[in-house]
Amino acid sequence: MKNGNKEKSEDPHSFTGHTPASVAKPAAQPNPDTSLPARSHAQLSPQPPPETTLPATSARPNTTFAALNVPLFRWLWAGSLCSFVSTQMQVIARGWLAHDLTGSNAALGGVLLGFGLPLLVFTPFGGVAADRFSKRLLIQISSITTASTAFALGFAVAFDFIQYWMLIGAAVAQGTVFSFMTPSRIAFTGELVGTKLLPNAVILQQMGMNGTRVFGPSLAGVLIGVPWVGTAGVYFCAGTFTLIALLMSFRLPPGHSLSRKKSGHVMQDLADGLQYMRRRPTLLLLAITSFAVVMTAFPYVAFLPALAKDIFDVGSSGYGLMSAASAIGALSASFFVARIAGGRHSRRIQSIAGTIFGLFVAVLGLVHTFPLSLLVVMCIGASTSTFQSLNNTIVLQQTDLEYHGRVQSLLLLSFSGYGMAALPLGALGDAIGVQTTLTIMGSITMVAMFAYILTHRYLSSRPTKEEAAFVIVASSRSSSQA
Repeated sequence: MKNGNKEKSEDPHSFTGHTPASVAKPAAQPNPDTSLPARSHAQLSPQPPPETTLPATSARPNTTFAALNVPLFRWLWAGSLCSFVSTQMQVIARGWLAHDLTGSNAALGGVLLGFGLPLLVFTPFGGVAADRFSKRLLIQISSITTASTAFALGFAVAFDFIQYWMLIGAAVAQGTVFSFMTPSRIAFTGELVGTKLLPNAVILQQMGMNGTRVFGPSLAGVLIGVPWVGTAGVYFCAGTFTLIALLMSFRLPPGHSLSRKKSGHVMQDLADGLQYMRRRPTLLLLAITSFAVVMTAFPYVAFLPALAKDIFDVGSSGYGLMSAASAIGALSASFFVARIAGGRHSRRIQSIAGTIFGLFVAVLGLVHTFPLSLLVVMCIGASTSTFQSLNNTIVLQQTDLEYHGRVQSLLLLSFSGYGMAALPLGALGDAIGVQTTLTIMGSITMVAMFAYILTHRYLSSRPTKEEAAFVIVASSRSSSQA
């Protein structure tokens, strides 16, 4: 981006029209009351990232679909929908195949572990890549890899040479792709819509994902039950959706780096992102809480096939209904969250939602009828969607645009914890029972949320370094005048 610090793009919809967070601000005027520069007064409370130039749109930020008035974001959002449908269909097919081939909950956990380990290793580098390279190119490479994996598994099932290790390999490939694609999509969002529409855009992405969690699992469950389609047809369909997402990505701008300062070393950029998080305790707390909640509660999805097949005896169609019930709850909650995201009650609602998420995961371990389980799973979907959406929104609002990729990649590490926790939790489920394990998982999540609430209150009441320095200087100034 040329002369990005001096002038803005003439194209109101171009991502290059946004001013990087690192652009220098006008020099502050000296403070006449104390010897402390005026800049320190501005730092007495956390400041939001600098305003970016918004695309020309008549939409109000507080309307449910405001961000969709930005044409480039519509292409990104539509491509994300197709990509999410593909992902959800493959999750259903992979989980069903793993349980069908092995009959073991630990095998389900093994597939999730194959997804989680690449997230742990590559997600931080995916964030660095999103902040350094073309986001469109990263999305396109990820789409090609995902489609190839889906078609390969489809052929393996169709010609009856599918084996469990292939599911592990596909999970590893998808986890690696997820590590690079997701930070790129999220960082792209901030560039395309600007900071005022950013909370709404993040929720719309979440809403789209939740909508595909209704459509994707339902379609996959129906197709698995059709003899002439089966899991092979699910994979072929998933690959086709990914190819559609790939075609849509060509309508996006390149999405090059907005940062003026590049070290030239990937590890240095990664270290810079970690230092950025460390200097902001509230951001770090949000990331740690996300990791704890997702790692301890979200593996409940790995137990849905076992619940459907072994506990409630409803088969693949019941499994699809349980997944769809969770998604319906999540989608319903998204409409509410889209209107309140970025408001002054966002953090309180986020805390309540995370606690309720743990509560209903624990309750799922206590129900004994299938209709009641659908209601509980619907509540789980609503609470987890609310928690994750608001958590991401709060983090992005407090993060400079040039760090969006790296900060979001650190948040995505929570899904690596989810994948790694699924294997030991699956083994625990085999040993003491699936429902008992769910109750333990939910209880741990509630404890984690209580710890988050108390820690946040402590951080909110503690003066920052800038506040403490200002008080000392002001006191010294007053004493000398006296």
